[in-house]
Amino acid sequence: MTGFAAAAADGDHRALLEAPVRTPRPASLRAPLTTLSGVGPKLSSIAAEAGIETVGDLLLRVPHSYRDRSAARPLGDLRLGEEATVMVEVRAVKLRRARRRGLTIVEATVADASGSIGATWFNQPWLAERLREGVEMLLVGKLDRRGFRVSEHEFLESGGAGAMPAGIHTTGLVPVHPATEGLRPQRIREWVWEALARAGDVIEPLPAELRCRRALPGAADSLRAMHFPEGERQAEEARERIVFEELFLYQALLAARRRGRRVAKPGQRLGAPGPLLGRWLASLPFEPTDDQRGAFADLDRDLDSGEPMQRLLMGEVGSGKTVVALYAMLRALEAGFQAALMAPTETLAEQHAATLDRLLGSEAVTFGLLSGSTPAAERRRCLARLASGELGLVVGTHALIEPAVEFDRLGVCVVDEQHRFGVRQRAALDAKAPGGAAPHLLHMTATPIPRTLSLTVYGDLDASVLRQLPAGRMPVGTWLVGEERRAAAYEFIRERLREGRQAFVVCPLVSSSEKLQAKTVAEELARLAAGELRGFRIEALHGQMPAAKKSEVMAGFAGGETQVLVATTVIEVGIDVPNATVIVVEGAERYGVSQLHQLRGRVGRGEHPSHCLLFAEEAGELARRRLEAVASESDGFRLAELDLGLRGEGEVLGTRQHGLPRFA
Repeated sequence: MTGFAAAAADGDHRALLEAPVRTPRPASLRAPLTTLSGVGPKLSSIAAEAGIETVGDLLLRVPHSYRDRSAARPLGDLRLGEEATVMVEVRAVKLRRARRRGLTIVEATVADASGSIGATWFNQPWLAERLREGVEMLLVGKLDRRGFRVSEHEFLESGGAGAMPAGIHTTGLVPVHPATEGLRPQRIREWVWEALARAGDVIEPLPAELRCRRALPGAADSLRAMHFPEGERQAEEARERIVFEELFLYQALLAARRRGRRVAKPGQRLGAPGPLLGRWLASLPFEPTDDQRGAFADLDRDLDSGEPMQRLLMGEVGSGKTVVALYAMLRALEAGFQAALMAPTETLAEQHAATLDRLLGSEAVTFGLLSGSTPAAERRRCLARLASGELGLVVGTHALIEPAVEFDRLGVCVVDEQHRFGVRQRAALDAKAPGGAAPHLLHMTATPIPRTLSLTVYGDLDASVLRQLPAGRMPVGTWLVGEERRAAAYEFIRERLREGRQAFVVCPLVSSSEKLQAKTVAEELARLAAGELRGFRIEALHGQMPAAKKSEVMAGFAGGETQVLVATTVIEVGIDVPNATVIVVEGAERYGVSQLHQLRGRVGRGEHPSHCLLFAEEAGELARRRLEAVASESDGFRLAELDLGLRGEGEVLGTRQHGLPRFA
């Protein structure tokens, strides 16, 4: 491991790949928890559920805080309600059962040189056998009007060599480790003390020069000091050392993974942009923004570097990401390669196809559309043309990564709403390039979810950012609406419809479910048509409808024939209807920040003021904070940062897409 870390420290990525990687934990740290005193199968199973399976796992169970019990107090100095540690001798013991609530109570008279007092333990009847007269103890607890209520205790009995020393629970800075219902902090503390006797076997992953330059303590010393520090400063220095080590090695692994892909497979050199790109750019009915031109330059560098591109294109809703994506794909076609655009839903794939058709204008570029509902005959033709190279550009869904789909010379892949695809699904598209080369990958997202943001921050992807919005784009007012304001909200919607505008109503479910209680498209459509929106033209749209029906419904809404579209999140991305100015999200607490921001982006695309109304039922604390963040913030990048703080970034080196990273 030392050679691995040293290579990373010097920035030598090739050496990093070739450096010998030694076993990260010696046998004693990989030993199961059952090798510790008193740990049997039952306790081991409870610990495993908490993520502690080995001695090494235990040592990385970092304390979340410390309790300062630096000095024992005389009994005569105790004050009511104040926590204190006292050193006492047992004088008398009594066990009794409370008549109410079924409690067992152990009562002992304890004393020191300053006086005596009654000490009480609840529901620990086995203590009565050990609390013999003359036994010396350390007690932690609080004094109340009935006596001293004990929260923790230790016996000051002399033990043999290797015995647990007195005071680890009750004196000095006492570590408080993350615990569970079946695994108390005291037990973890005792296990850690025993395990630290083996800490001399801990491998030092940081090179000596780096530790010296940064004045970092050694790994074994840091583990000891982090669990059982002599003072607050020592605990802080030990924690800083462990944090630095984890992030340093994390960066090294990311650099190795990034470099490994580029070294393992070469990227196709696409050369400089040619006349096709020039004609296409000149034909656009608008002038690309400065951000878009900057993204074009980023793509040009990547596509002619000889290494496979790994770029993330982040852009606000409506900032023109599809134009940048089409630029990359036309670069591939012009160089004699193929290009693919993969979207998470059929509706979005169809919208992309329509957008590409509009953006290509007079350019004679043919492309195919491949999804789960593509007719069999058309699918066979599309697959044959892709395999032969006759078809240069294809838009599709997960159908693109099926084994039957083969490309002749795949050069560029665009993955839209990349967070909607699993890690392995994106890797399957990556593997479609023939000849041992890797395709250039362009990931797109309108609101980076925490995992995406983390990948960018830690350098696994290059990033291009589109912050500029088209001129005249209207801001969207967002409100979190209580049920008591529903009638007023729908009166507001009716006023907008009478003005000639259109509206979306988003429901969590297509139809009723025994497992989930939430509004459905079918029920809400019937309710609105007979109630609040009676007399207005309403249609439904969801992912279970046949492709032809979905296209028909969308065409009717885009053409203004339908005034209200009741839909699922199938409309989340790719829908562009400038006349739609209101979107209602039912069960908003069920959606993440990214989804809510995307849904809000379906309105505000025309010249009229637009509005997003979020209805939430019984939202918990975390859901409430998400909703309030969306209501108060319109910048998608700022929302991504807020979401990162609320949810964590996921497992960047693995496949989890949510939750906190697995750092100790």
